[in-house]
Amino acid sequence: MSDDAAELEAHGGDKWFANHPPELVVFAQSTEEVSKLLRFASQEKIPVTARGAGFGYVGGCVPVRGGIALSLARMNRIKEISFADSIAIVEPGVITAELQAKAREQKLFYPPDPASKKDCSMGGNVATNAGGPRCLKYGVTRNYVIGLEVVLASGEVLRTGGRVHKNKTGFDLIGLFVGSEGMLGVVTEITVKLLPMPPARATLSASFASMPEAAATVQKIFAAGFLPSSLELADHFTLEAARRDSGGADVPAGNAHLLVEFDGQQESVKLEMEKLRGLVSERVPTTLQVATTEPECERLWALRREFSNSLRATGLTKLNQDIVVPRSRLVDLVEFAEALSKRSGFPIACFGHAGDGNMHVNIMADRYNRDAAVRDKAEQALDELFAQVLAFGGVITGEHGIGLAKKRWWPQATSEVAREVHRAIKDALDPAGILNPGKFL
Repeated sequence: MSDDAAELEAHGGDKWFANHPPELVVFAQSTEEVSKLLRFASQEKIPVTARGAGFGYVGGCVPVRGGIALSLARMNRIKEISFADSIAIVEPGVITAELQAKAREQKLFYPPDPASKKDCSMGGNVATNAGGPRCLKYGVTRNYVIGLEVVLASGEVLRTGGRVHKNKTGFDLIGLFVGSEGMLGVVTEITVKLLPMPPARATLSASFASMPEAAATVQKIFAAGFLPSSLELADHFTLEAARRDSGGADVPAGNAHLLVEFDGQQESVKLEMEKLRGLVSERVPTTLQVATTEPECERLWALRREFSNSLRATGLTKLNQDIVVPRSRLVDLVEFAEALSKRSGFPIACFGHAGDGNMHVNIMADRYNRDAAVRDKAEQALDELFAQVLAFGGVITGEHGIGLAKKRWWPQATSEVAREVHRAIKDALDPAGILNPGKFL
């Protein structure tokens, strides 16, 4: 444990803007230690905010009520990878990319791939139900978690699920804790199912004159019966930021960018990519490239993975909103974002998982941290964005969670009955309200 000022500051925030130092940081190394801590904290009514790698984007692990920041970063063992059972058992501090690499050594595949996979931890992925580009074909974290060990606020240890791939024994307690943002319990062990590693992949990169053209191409791809593993879209502002940040290297010409990937058996991937190339060519793209080897595919994906960093390099504050709209509303969303940018005066960068409607709409604000008037104006733009997303039948977050960043819009995004059910579950599992207090509940 530590009460060093620098350590407290380091454990007071994540990748969002808020920071509130705890009074103490505790570095847990076992389930037993977590259990003892929560038993004590529950008795003494001390707030406890669990955290992993601290790579969240909504202030989810900010200890706004002080108390104890419970770091699980040192619980970072991959306990088992079983080819026979196609499962992995990990502690919450395991970095996502490390699990993927170890699974790959046994020709196994853990599909969820958040953009921060080289930095984010499995515990954080479980807390937020993290996704990534491959969600389109493979689903999100919740679709792979088949067993959990969770320490409840009382200090009791709950084990639910196991190493089997199907299980209908009672309520879906795993689903309850995945995405609960650390407010219902502290996850200390995770069992995930693994898939066979696809032996082949191919990636198509295409650029277009406008975002509506690129978004319309997305609909054409689905209409033709394709189910890519990933389908990503990026707008002009995002591409321009990438050009400035990289000196223009490997950034295709055009005002909108489409990235589509297939994986599977060599023969089927080759055939699908040939047909897709023909379909996209008919849309008259500005540029068109196809990669069929691992290094070539990774070269095309390097651009996508750096979009967030390129946008930060503009010097503007990036207000990243991971909204989701029905896929039929994708073109509408793009057009709305363009109109909102003109009305508000803020540049808006849109990129993300077009295949499942989960676009990252980034309001780019100058002097955001120094000028209260800019912050107020940005909040008004966000009010407009979320109201329209909800009117489209969408949701205000697809993978980052509510945390602090979206707490203001939680009532607008949910019904009174839904909020009462959330509160009843929270009160039942954490009656003293010690777990990650001050967030949307």
